[in-house]
Amino acid sequence: MTADSVLVLMYHRVGEARNAWEARYAIGPSRFADHMDALRAEGYRAIDANALIKWLDGGSAPPQRSFVLTFDDGFRAVKEHALPVLTRLGWPFTVFLVSGLIGQQDLWTRSSNPDGVTYPLLNEQEILDMQQAGVTFQSHTRSHASLPTLDDEQLAAELADSRAELQALLGTSVDLLAYPFGHVDDRVARAAAEAGYRAAFSTQPGFNRQSVDRYRIRRLDVYGTDTPVQLLRKMRLGTNDGSAANLARYYWGRARSRFQGTA
Repeated sequence: MTADSVLVLMYHRVGEARNAWEARYAIGPSRFADHMDALRAEGYRAIDANALIKWLDGGSAPPQRSFVLTFDDGFRAVKEHALPVLTRLGWPFTVFLVSGLIGQQDLWTRSSNPDGVTYPLLNEQEILDMQQAGVTFQSHTRSHASLPTLDDEQLAAELADSRAELQALLGTSVDLLAYPFGHVDDRVARAAAEAGYRAAFSTQPGFNRQSVDRYRIRRLDVYGTDTPVQLLRKMRLGTNDGSAANLARYYWGRARSRFQGTA
């Protein structure tokens, strides 16, 4: 059977968290492996991001329980810890790169992280090695700026320069964008289209159906604190809240609706 909606998962760094702030964005390697194995056990299978876009554009629907796996920022730890797990499963995934910081650190987090630390990003050779292994790379802008805060000229450069730099490195077309911090408005979405991107990913949770705005594709935010059970709840409900209480509210709401419909 084919799917009538597709979920997109958003991870960041795969590595141990030093503090509670990092635990929102970093997942331990063993827990990440547990996530992937739990998804496989429940019948989920990853598809390439481009397969999602082709379906949104009217192509063949993917199988039921298909999902897209994405990693924002391009941390080196994705190569070290996620790639072996996903190679074992035979699952494709996409990494959104900050083109102006390749081989450097996640400098945009320095003032936000209570410990003031940063982590290494993939360098050019690591990216090319992963590309040879089948990993897809797309744009996360040039500097990880909050796009709505930029003027028109800065915005156009941030989007176009990233795309051009990544295409020169990868030797392939870069057609997809992930908005830094999930910050997007109508002006930013138009600028993404004008820069040549075919689609863009937000941080708004939910299921993606063929009617979804191509420049606001929904993604579920996976936290480092999420257990495999919580991740499965998120995917069942299409929400960032994987708590048992949220699942209970969902089923209570459905039961009440059925009761009211028969009253």
